[in-house]
Amino acid sequence: MMPMYFVYIVKCNDDTLYTGITTNIQRRINEHNDSTKGAKYTKTRRPVQLMYSEKAKDRSCASKREREIKKLSRIKKLELINA
Repeated sequence: MMPMYFVYIVKCNDDTLYTGITTNIQRRINEHNDSTKGAKYTKTRRPVQLMYSEKAKDRSCASKREREIKKLSRIKKLELINA
């Protein structure tokens, strides 16, 4: 069975937003906050807080959606989070 992918947005301690993909959201949030496996961007901006997630059927779809979200302005990302 194929793993389920998620696209997520976290809010960093400096109030910036970071978008990524994962197969396990809770594990990934823990990595961003507590381990060396977190993204370079979030390592200096801990702690991070999950603000948004959506399912994707596979890695390819998740990566495409991640790129779409990353291109959005901060205002548009906040609208997505609050929708």
